Amino acid sequence: MREITPLTQNDCFTIFFREKKEFAFPLHYHDEFELNFIMNGKGAKRIVGDNIEVIDDLEMVLVGPNLYHSWFTHQCKSESIKEITIQWHKDLFDEKFLCRNQLNFIRAMFDRASRGIVFSKETIASLAPRILALNEKNGFDSVLELMSILHDLSTSRNMRTLSNATFANEQFSYNSRRIEKAFQYMYTNYDRTVTLSEVAKLVNMTEVSFSRFMKKRTGNTFIDSLNEIRLGHASKKLIDTTHSIAEISYNCGFNNISNFNRIFKKKKGCTPKAFRESFTTGTKVFI
Repeated sequence: MREITPLTQNDCFTIFFREKKEFAFPLHYHDEFELNFIMNGKGAKRIVGDNIEVIDDLEMVLVGPNLYHSWFTHQCKSESIKEITIQWHKDLFDEKFLCRNQLNFIRAMFDRASRGIVFSKETIASLAPRILALNEKNGFDSVLELMSILHDLSTSRNMRTLSNATFANEQFSYNSRRIEKAFQYMYTNYDRTVTLSEVAKLVNMTEVSFSRFMKKRTGNTFIDSLNEIRLGHASKKLIDTTHSIAEISYNCGFNNISNFNRIFKKKKGCTPKAFRESFTTGTKVFI
């Protein structure tokens, strides 16, 4: 399943702390990079791409955009699994920026993350205190600390690639300025009525041509793409605010709450209410 993360274009990254007794999230993928740090998870099963392994007490994995991954309880008997998930946009660090000499190691690590990377116990032990303390930093300081952690990960020893190279899914690479322009427009105006006509006009195409072009490049129709953006914002509001589900529905561009509930359940596999309740055991911070 494709996860619509609550990370918006105005966020640099999000960090989520959770303590639980089992892993319940299904196999999924998303557009963002994700760093997962797990404590007390011995016996759980990890799936990244076509790689399946049983994990030890400490686990740190970097997953690239659109790579299938999940953790399952399996044989884990822990009553207190601690999980920290950090997600950031795949374009948070510009390609030209990553080409600079000082960023070469991070760039190489990001390229390798398209197959998933698991880090050594020594690396995890050295960086765990900084990851645990990351949410205590604010604003620009937290972004700098994330970059520093990523640099130290990229220069660490004994990291291991997980998935087979042939498993990498390339269908999500849009490589189109028109698509990027259309998505940026939808990200900016998601909270109001956005029509196919106005977006097609924005990229100098007819409605029919743009519909076909978007479907071919993204695999989604225009309305599905717009709804995914709206659901991403709605997911963030469900986690990060106490607004009613009706308020969130209307503030995210849905014309009625029934339609919102139907689309949310179809995409997420649960109702907005159940989704909100599943996050009440953890703390999520958006930077």
